[in-house]
Amino acid sequence: MTGPLRTTPRTLLVVEDDPDTANLLKVFFTGHSYEVLLAARGSEAIELATSHALDLVLLDIMLPDIDGFQVCQTLRQSPRTSHLPVVFLTEKTAQSDRVAGLSAGAQDYITKPFDVEELRLRVHNFISRAERDNLRDPRTHLPTGRLIDEQLQRFSQQPGWHLLDCKIEAFRPFVDVNGFMAGDEVLKFAAHLLRDVIDEHGTPNDFVGQPANDVFLIITGSQAVELLVKQLQDRFNAEVLAHYSFMDREQGHLLIRDKDGQMVQAPLMTLTVLARAA
Repeated sequence: MTGPLRTTPRTLLVVEDDPDTANLLKVFFTGHSYEVLLAARGSEAIELATSHALDLVLLDIMLPDIDGFQVCQTLRQSPRTSHLPVVFLTEKTAQSDRVAGLSAGAQDYITKPFDVEELRLRVHNFISRAERDNLRDPRTHLPTGRLIDEQLQRFSQQPGWHLLDCKIEAFRPFVDVNGFMAGDEVLKFAAHLLRDVIDEHGTPNDFVGQPANDVFLIITGSQAVELLVKQLQDRFNAEVLAHYSFMDREQGHLLIRDKDGQMVQAPLMTLTVLARAA
């Protein structure tokens, strides 16, 4: 069963050590239905970008610990964040600074003071372009399409990596009964759970993508692959029950109509994880 994709609120990370500018951007973008995370230091920005599902980073250059150029380069080097659009916001107006910013991997370089409406349009266009080019799933914010192919090519040339193919079993019956919005919530839950387990049992350079609607891919350098697989399956199978009604949980199945109009039982969702060497 297919249907229109429903988007989740777009999420921005604003990296700005000036509290007035940071709060201005937070209030403005929140008023336009964005979720906004704030970081005042470069190290904090890298940590938030790695642990959260982001759509774009607004990055100041002058930060109290490491500069924005280093932050951007670090994000570009990590498989988890290499796909994130980065827009520099800075008081540096020299052409050399602009070149340095774009060379670090930023999509745009905007000098202060800036017009917030123009900034909003640029942010909207960068995010929309990523969605249009099938670079990320609009519900889970995970990389998809070409970005997955690039990561597979990259890791195929390096020893010691494993691929984990993760599929949500019985996802279609759940959507048939509960609708697309409930299905989207399950996908968001699954994406968050995968990132959480990777953070705990994987490595900092592990990659999580979504090649298909109910299929996820993990590329991991963890040496504890069996533990990783067990944690993914055990946690998903236990926590996904929260998406069912009390009666469905008690019955241990769904009741759906088959093609002949007869009521039949459908299993509850589980996660299947197949591991193979890259």
